[in-house]
Amino acid sequence: MEYTQAMKNRLRRMEGQIRGIIKMMEEGKSCKEVVSQMSAVRNALDRAIGVVVSSNLEACIREEIAKGQDTSKTIKEAVDLLVRSR
Repeated sequence: MEYTQAMKNRLRRMEGQIRGIIKMMEEGKSCKEVVSQMSAVRNALDRAIGVVVSSNLEACIREEIAKGQDTSKTIKEAVDLLVRSR
């Protein structure tokens, strides 16, 4: 699988958000503010997982169709990955 620059950029943004959360903690910000930012990072990570899985699934399905193979196993694996990620 090829990981696109956009995928990597998503993770870099999350990295920045996490650094911001650590700074907030060091500054003694309220629990509500810190947890709110943590939740935003978790949601961003969930979306990134979806992008990676869907991109990989699309590539695998196209390849299997071109080879005349059954795609049901690949689709089940992708769904399982998404379910496990939550």
